[in-house]
Amino acid sequence: MSRQLHSLSLFGCIELPDSGLSGLLNYGLKLESLHLDCCFGITDHGLSFVARGCPSLTIISLYRCSVTDIGLEILSKSCLSLKDVNLSYCSLISDHGIRALSQNCCHLRAVNISHCRSVTGVGFQGCSQTLAYLEADSCKLEPEGILAIVSGGGLEYLNISNLSWCIHGHGLTTIDDGFISNLRVLNFRVCRTIGDDAIAKIAEGCPLLEEWNLALCHEIKIPGWESIGSKCRNLKRLHVNRCRNLCDQGLQALRDGCKRLRKLYLGRCPLISSTAIEMFKCLRSDVKITDEEIMCIAPDWVFHLV
Repeated sequence: MSRQLHSLSLFGCIELPDSGLSGLLNYGLKLESLHLDCCFGITDHGLSFVARGCPSLTIISLYRCSVTDIGLEILSKSCLSLKDVNLSYCSLISDHGIRALSQNCCHLRAVNISHCRSVTGVGFQGCSQTLAYLEADSCKLEPEGILAIVSGGGLEYLNISNLSWCIHGHGLTTIDDGFISNLRVLNFRVCRTIGDDAIAKIAEGCPLLEEWNLALCHEIKIPGWESIGSKCRNLKRLHVNRCRNLCDQGLQALRDGCKRLRKLYLGRCPLISSTAIEMFKCLRSDVKITDEEIMCIAPDWVFHLV
């Protein structure tokens, strides 16, 4: 192993034990990127080797590793330069570990906590303004957690899809507009209980928003679609697949507003008539309508965490 090692991927080494990382104590001084995805044998003990041997680490992926809050706290206290952290499917991580990460690592740029069911989001309270990207698909975020996640004010991308069972929109309606003004991409796919008030708040507070996934958001009705049409002046891509309450009037609001819209993902909306779609196409020939359904809308600059 070279002492000049800058990047190391052990992706898929499912039988790698914690002791397998002990070499980093001697060779990890200049390591900046470490991928341990699906290394099921790596625990907090293994992370202690990373913490002690890799002070220059900026990127770490722990997808499906068996680490806990203890290991994350040890890591965050030593690897202060961490920027990109993937904790998706780390089921033993909770808000305690997230709090240690967000408080100790002041340069955080991207965090993935998707499918971390013990994370409510409150650990992000007071996070650095550098935090620009957060993946939180299928997490049980609480309203206070949503407020904490945006508290840094620097988020540009936020994925809180599949939150239909817990959020009810309340964590969005009380957000200070200043905290969400930098958002450019939002993924609310399958947030079935987010209604018009929350949509209006986001539309008003996110002047830079370029892409919004609202597929399967069934509680958005005419006032919500009108808010998007009148307020989302920078919106370029909008996903409304399978929205049960998107009707002809709502589609007209999107057509007459959203002047920069270039792509509309529209399919299986039962209240939309073929006449309304044809009228949209005639009056907005600049917009491509497709029934394609996109699951991930992450920007290219975080490809290594997706």
